[in-house]
Amino acid sequence: MYLKKKKVLIDGTERILYITDHKDTAEQLRAAGEAVLIYLHADNRDQDFSGYLFAVEDPEDLEPEYVERVYRRLKGLPWNILETASCLVRETTPEDVDVFYRIYSNPAITRYMETLYPEVEQEKQYVREYIEKVYTFYGFGVWTVVERESGAVIGRAGISYREGFEEPELGFIIGVPWQGKGYAYEVCEAILGYASAALGFTRIQALVETENLPSLRLCRKLGFDYDSKIALREREYYRLIITELPPWRRELL
Repeated sequence: MYLKKKKVLIDGTERILYITDHKDTAEQLRAAGEAVLIYLHADNRDQDFSGYLFAVEDPEDLEPEYVERVYRRLKGLPWNILETASCLVRETTPEDVDVFYRIYSNPAITRYMETLYPEVEQEKQYVREYIEKVYTFYGFGVWTVVERESGAVIGRAGISYREGFEEPELGFIIGVPWQGKGYAYEVCEAILGYASAALGFTRIQALVETENLPSLRLCRKLGFDYDSKIALREREYYRLIITELPPWRRELL
């Protein structure tokens, strides 16, 4: 039987990710609340590990970043995606939702953005399902933006797929109190670099309402070019495309 421990440092505290190739051992560890990664090989293919989220075929050569992300996912902790000079970009948690409602309460935000669910608990449930079905399946999505100096949640940004389009889409929103500081450009440039280097994307779109001049200017500054004008939900949008993605400085946490 194979059983090993991988140490993970989470917020300054040492945690343990267990790796095993035996189902009974995995079940006992998981029942005790431990994070378990399955080691698959020729001699245990007859064991049913279908209930486990992560499995590897070479447990001796795991990158520390991968080990941390596996532990975080199994323990319900958000992945830290990247950091810039001013901001941290991480996965969204249900605890962020209350701040989102304060950000979206400003009419300047909802003028061009879809609103949140009417009830806070509805939005929190949406986030829980998003973590399970989008983050876990794709490994990316729309993330939370945190101001590093204050630790405040200041907006959202990320890469996602929109129904009816082939290209992944850049989306972003920075709360009004933090606008005018260059955060949107700083974060979006880093996300585009990450999308290229870490996710392998070569072509990304942005859909911006024709009257949303600040977002249009930002997209132009990022390097997006005009592709077409389209109508969605009785509103007109410019479809912008970027094919020369910026280099990623790998400021990954």
